[in-house]
Amino acid sequence: MRIIFADHLLPGDASAIADAAVVVDDSDRVVAVGRAAELAPAYAALPATRIAGVVLPGLVNAHTHLELSALAGKVPGGSGFVAWVERLIAIRPEISPESEARAIARAVRSLVEGGTVAVGEVTNSLAAAPALAQAGLAGSVFHEVFGWDRGRGLARLDALAVERAERFGDGATGALRYAPSPHTLYTTHPDVVKSAFARAEALGAFASLHLAEHPAERAAIESGGGGVPEWLARRSGLPVSAIGWPNSPLFDYAAALGALRPRVLLVHLTDATAAELARVRRSGAQVVLCPRSNLHIEGRLPPLRAMLDAGLAPALGSDSLASSDCLDVLAEAARLLAAFPEVPAWEYVKMATFNGARALGLGDLGCIRAGMRPGLIAVETPAVNHDAARWLLENVGAPRRVIARAHSEPS
Repeated sequence: MRIIFADHLLPGDASAIADAAVVVDDSDRVVAVGRAAELAPAYAALPATRIAGVVLPGLVNAHTHLELSALAGKVPGGSGFVAWVERLIAIRPEISPESEARAIARAVRSLVEGGTVAVGEVTNSLAAAPALAQAGLAGSVFHEVFGWDRGRGLARLDALAVERAERFGDGATGALRYAPSPHTLYTTHPDVVKSAFARAEALGAFASLHLAEHPAERAAIESGGGGVPEWLARRSGLPVSAIGWPNSPLFDYAAALGALRPRVLLVHLTDATAAELARVRRSGAQVVLCPRSNLHIEGRLPPLRAMLDAGLAPALGSDSLASSDCLDVLAEAARLLAAFPEVPAWEYVKMATFNGARALGLGDLGCIRAGMRPGLIAVETPAVNHDAARWLLENVGAPRRVIARAHSEPS
């Protein structure tokens, strides 16, 4: 056992504790946490580490696309989602498998070195799953399925489990859970969406869905308008008339397909209204925001104030390096703090730790609490002011080091 003293400790689920201490055992499980003056006498015989700065729990990146890491800096944004994804599709075939593998390895290494302990990895190919498992990261691998051909989509779902076993073998995922997930409602046949959710539920896993990411998505679902139908027709070779757009309010359609329920992560919600966000809150679905990606692609941020007013507890994700310059969820938190400074800074740290862990169903990560092994990060500096969380987010580039390992049992 050992005791770690810190000028400031951010528990993850609450505001900072000044002049704090945390006791961990030899497996880095938290034994006690609180004020140093209260803990020091009881644990005076333990080896001590002193941190001049801030200690916080391991980070949770609840939405990544690591297999796109080789596209870092190669996909310009600012012209809307359809234009961005067209550029991505055009560039991606130029990336060799070797370059992709090297970029994934660098990306996973950057996550670990930055203190990330869990991820929600969205994948088409499972390319990053072995590297994530080898690095000991917890979380979920969301294996996407999409396409408007019903038969092919259902067949693809049948093939996913085989692909998983062939790619990295059953039992090789460590603390990573696996689930099939639909990509979006406008790229996936409704029966395939429902089947993917049902199969994830049968596995006892969470599922993921990009929802309300941009106005063109809403236009396609609600009226068959906007740029999405023509884009899908070009990409699929199907006539626009072959796709039966539901002509239904976006969130009514999402609810009808089973997306508005617990154990589903709704990612982005940038285009959601206050009434729709209240509906998400009532449904129990999880929410994940990727603000820097939204800014890069569409030039807008999610409606955070309305989300908080609705009682939602957003988690944070970096999205991919094709739309963000790094995979650090504290950078996401810092961007939101700059845009919404009225929200207490520790709440943003909570989004990057505690909320992310809950969004992925990882009850043993995300906060520094007795009995848990969330991992501990130290950011050492004598310059911290009275608001440790604000200082942390205003100095995201300050060096960090991992001082205790995280551990999450797969469920």
